[in-house]
Amino acid sequence: MRRLRRLAHLVLRCPFSKGLQGRLPGLRVRYVVLVWLGIFAGSWMAYLRYSTYSELCRGHVCQLVICDQYRKGIISGSICRDLCELHRVEWRTCLSSAPGQQVYSGLWQDKEVTIKCGIAEARSAEERSDAAPRRELVLFDKPTRGTSIQEFREMTLSFLKANLGDLPSLPALVGQVLLMADFNKDSRVSLAEAKSVWALLQRSEFLLLLSLQEKEHVSGLLGCCGDLYLTEGAPRGSWPGAALPPLLRPLLPPALHRALQQWFGPAWPWRAKIAIGLLEFVEELFHGSYGTFYMCETTLANVGYTATYDFKMADLQQVAPEATVRRFLQGRRCEQSADCTFGRDCRAPCDRLMRQCKGDLIQPNLAKVCELLRDYLLPGAPADVREELGRQLRTCTTLSGLASQVEAHHSLVLSHLKTLLWKKISNTKYS
Repeated sequence: MRRLRRLAHLVLRCPFSKGLQGRLPGLRVRYVVLVWLGIFAGSWMAYLRYSTYSELCRGHVCQLVICDQYRKGIISGSICRDLCELHRVEWRTCLSSAPGQQVYSGLWQDKEVTIKCGIAEARSAEERSDAAPRRELVLFDKPTRGTSIQEFREMTLSFLKANLGDLPSLPALVGQVLLMADFNKDSRVSLAEAKSVWALLQRSEFLLLLSLQEKEHVSGLLGCCGDLYLTEGAPRGSWPGAALPPLLRPLLPPALHRALQQWFGPAWPWRAKIAIGLLEFVEELFHGSYGTFYMCETTLANVGYTATYDFKMADLQQVAPEATVRRFLQGRRCEQSADCTFGRDCRAPCDRLMRQCKGDLIQPNLAKVCELLRDYLLPGAPADVREELGRQLRTCTTLSGLASQVEAHHSLVLSHLKTLLWKKISNTKYS
């Protein structure tokens, strides 16, 4: 304290500080203004954060609506009793990135789970107050009372044909839907069970989970109640920026993305193992049991992995069936290719003469994944594989989505990439 007093005395009394003393009132005003600006900016950021959180995270509303309709006998499901009566489903961290799709981490039967539920966005206060009845009338309106099981089977088959295409394997998938709809295992499907499974099928991600449930690279489906469903716990993210609030993620420049990946991401051999799993997932999406699927948002935020570094797709929201993408593009008016975009990056060429979108995508799944892997694998790659890996990835990114190229050429490129990576990590602890 004595030293501080001496310093203050020197500054205020020293003759050389007269100019400083003359400027003190102005400096004080500036400091006060800066402090108030800091307080205002901090308050504004806190308000935005709270507003964003309250808009994005409405799991309590979702649970309230679901349980209300379960108690009325409108819906059913394998976890309804645990969710609404025994309260054994624990809601933890909010992971939602859009108000209409509520996503939470949770705990159920001592297992880490992801809870997903849809909420129709209300546009006004009147709509918000009437949200529960509207949801009941609109979302759970089919099938109607009096519908026979055969009619429900045909209704489900028609829906799957419209969304996945006319495939010979669809009757088997309909059988799986009806088997799953029998939540209480009494060998019959009640109206509440039929309404619930029909509402679930309207959720694009649930339809994909059902179509890809035999694949090891998607999270397993654990249970449902109405259109709320549980999957295995969210995989770890390969992109450190995924921990940031959704509004701030697009603000990070690409160079910072790469730096964060290098500093905080897994070691290169683990990244190679994750990349092999991602390439296997691309194979699974191409001509699978229930048709072809397109990845329409190819970012590191969707690349997840387990504790043993096996790839898991973090989010299926932007994976779409080929039939859905083609239906969107068919006859669509365009001036340029950007007008023929489904999702974020499923883009088709524009026929400028006809001013209509063409059917084939410019970039197939594999080319987009290889672009992603260039930034994911080349930094820190061992010297003996870096050149060959870079060459193969460059070749891969030039692939087109034309049907004439897709079959043999894509399979060959993908096989070479997997072999190169596997040779480097095989017979080591990383394999």
